[in-house]
Amino acid sequence: MITDSLIKFVPFSHDELNDILSHFEKECVQKNQVLIKEGQVCNKLYFVEQGIGRSYYLKKDGKEVTQWFFGVDNFMSSADSFFHQSPSFYYLEILEDSVLYSITKEKMDILLAKYHKMEKLIRLLSIEMFTKIVHKLNAVQFQTAKERYDYMLAEFPDISNRVPLGHIASYLGMTQETLSRIRNNVSS
Repeated sequence: MITDSLIKFVPFSHDELNDILSHFEKECVQKNQVLIKEGQVCNKLYFVEQGIGRSYYLKKDGKEVTQWFFGVDNFMSSADSFFHQSPSFYYLEILEDSVLYSITKEKMDILLAKYHKMEKLIRLLSIEMFTKIVHKLNAVQFQTAKERYDYMLAEFPDISNRVPLGHIASYLGMTQETLSRIRNNVSS
């Protein structure tokens, strides 16, 4: 739940939480809906209460490359686009029927100006995400295909049953054939 995730990082008071949550909007989003396309400015930050999403980009040949998955209790956005209000390099797509809470950049700025604790929250969330991105880069650059697969399962334990293999393979920087071989070896 969003309140649990917020207070996990910062000890907001009951009144602060109520005010903060009043700036979010609950959205029920259907599978395969694209929230933002490359080149658009991302005007919302999403919190995933139920479901899963991904960010991806298109290569020149039109092939999709998954950059990140966003599961339950995670914030989802094209962060650079949201915070800088610049065109996004990525698409944001919902991969299964989901329940999201969204906040606009304008409302986030109001909360950031009103509560010093919100600035702390954004800083701590940014550090957490930065650390996860560094771990993913290290995995892609320095680990074997099997080690990358194990890393992904540690980060997203039930993803194999919820996301198409092509998305997983592109996230891990490998072909679907390699991914299938790894999965077959794990289950044998």
